[in-house]
Amino acid sequence: MEGGNGEELAVGCVLSLRTTLGDEIEGQIIAYDRPSNILVIQEGSSKAGPRRNIRLLKANYIQDFTYLRKAEDPIDPNKCYIDLAGLQAREEASLRQAEIEAERIGVGVTSEAQSIFDALSKTLPVHWDKTVIVVMNEVRVSSPYHPENVTGGTPAANDRVKKVLDFERKRLQVRGPG
Repeated sequence: MEGGNGEELAVGCVLSLRTTLGDEIEGQIIAYDRPSNILVIQEGSSKAGPRRNIRLLKANYIQDFTYLRKAEDPIDPNKCYIDLAGLQAREEASLRQAEIEAERIGVGVTSEAQSIFDALSKTLPVHWDKTVIVVMNEVRVSSPYHPENVTGGTPAANDRVKKVLDFERKRLQVRGPG
């Protein structure tokens, strides 16, 4: 990666940089991958203690930077610490969230059906059973998802779902497609 004054920036260089998004970062280059154009920066200094952030930054997003100094090898195995338990916990939480969000997407349903599901989910507990919307684990709404397609559940639950469904269908019609 070329610096503003033509010198090659290498592993170990400490930079102060500003991104095109307005973030200001100061840190040491610990790697640069030319094919992906990604710069790996270790933020902070040795005065900050053993824990530091590692930031992966697409070099295209660097607006400008200032070369501050050359520092010692940033990958000193005696000083390098990665919180694997923290990373695994974040990964597991992200996977759980992705699974929850994936379950909310109907398979083989129209965008209108998905919109109705999303609208119902704001006020009632819902899930998909193939192409049928199941509300409160007892009331079922089948395609084409009109009040007359509501079955099951207690009369009060059934009426409640019909009322919410009718309201949401009217709202979707007012909003129009999209």
